[in-house]
This record gives sequence, structure tokens and C-alpha cells, in this order.
Amino acid sequence: MHNALGYIVSILIAAAIGYLFGSFNGGIVSVRLLKHEDIRKFGSGNAGLTNVLRCFGKACGICTLIIDLGKGAAAMALAQFVGRQLAWAPLSEGTGDVHDYRWLCYVAAIFAVLGHVFPIWHGFRGGKGVLVGVSVFLVINPLTFVILMAVFGLVLGCSKYVSLASCIATLFVIPVTVVLEHFVRGAYWSVSLIYAALIAVPVFLVVYSHRENIERLKNGTERRIGEKKAQ
Repeated sequence: MHNALGYIVSILIAAAIGYLFGSFNGGIVSVRLLKHEDIRKFGSGNAGLTNVLRCFGKACGICTLIIDLGKGAAAMALAQFVGRQLAWAPLSEGTGDVHDYRWLCYVAAIFAVLGHVFPIWHGFRGGKGVLVGVSVFLVINPLTFVILMAVFGLVLGCSKYVSLASCIATLFVIPVTVVLEHFVRGAYWSVSLIYAALIAVPVFLVVYSHRENIERLKNGTERRIGEKKAQ
């Protein structure tokens, strides 16, 4: 089935896997199970790791971290596995791999982040997608994950703003993807740019979900890590 229909069906399958997995929000689930509360009614109202840690502590935070990292990685691994089993939509020329299905991971990643931000299981009110975005590279390219974490840690250490570190590290993914795909995996520049374009979709979705944080950063009202909320 190496034709247009095969590629379209493969995209739809990867998108469905990504969105359904992504809609399973770690913060909402962890707080409901452990504290019998809705995290979206506390703190900033965001169903993400930072707000979970601030409002409900380390146990809920660890569960959130495991679920949100795991669901993204699982969605992309499953999308790639199904793609390989069906063998309908391989990329080959210029990818550094005779039968490359990693592009389906990028499709699943787009919809996993979309599902996290607008989860069908939780009334379309979710988190900001950072952990899910990070999990992309646990499957696609672990070296990118290491670089991403280094950038995040550096910016956080210097600024003490989790939101700023998240946005900068996330944006950094685009040029890193181009460089690593071409120089490490041996993909053509054209293919590297295609992968960068695919990953740019969840990247900008994550940054867009931080629009309120960005506004507070501009106004100087964003809370630094460890800073107490003003009374």
C-alpha cells in the first residue's frame, strides 16, 4: 500500500494515537487519585507539573512527571511501531535510514501536545505541553533530549523562571533538530528541514500555551521558582 492513501491513513492513525494518549493528563489524574481534588481549581489553574508541585507536593508531582513523560513517549513509540507493521508510509531517500518511520513520531507528537493542552477526557482544559514535548526526544533523538534539558537547566538556574526556561528550551529544539538530523543521522538538508517543520508545530503550541506567563514576564509579575505567592 505504498501510495497516497497509505500515507494518509498512517497520518490519521498516528494523529489518533497521539491525541488520545496526550489527552490523558498526568496532573489532573494524579491529583484526583491522590488528593481527590481538581488541580485546575488551585494555584494558577494550570494542570501542569509546576502547579501540581506548588499546590500538592512531591508525590503528586512525581506521578505527574511519570505520566506526562510516559504518555508522549508511548504514543510516539506506538505510532512508529504500527507504521512499521503496516509498512504503508516509509520515508527512505535522504533520511539516513532505508525505511524511516520516525516522521510518524513527529505526527503523533503534534497531536499528543494538542491532546495535552485540549484533552478530550478532561473537558478540553489541560496543561501547557512541556513534559509531553520533552518526551518526544526520548523516542526520536535522546541527544536532543539531553541538549534540551541542559538549556532548560541553564536558563532556569540563571533566571529562576520555569516558564522562561520552558519556552527558550522548547524553541531551541527547532535548530537542534536540523543540525542533529543532518550531521548525526545523515539526513539530507531538505529532510532535516521537514522534520524541523513538523516539530515546530508542537513547539509553537507549547509556547502559545505560555502566553499568560509571557505577559507576566513582560510585566515583571511572573513568580520565580521557590517564590511565595504575594498575599
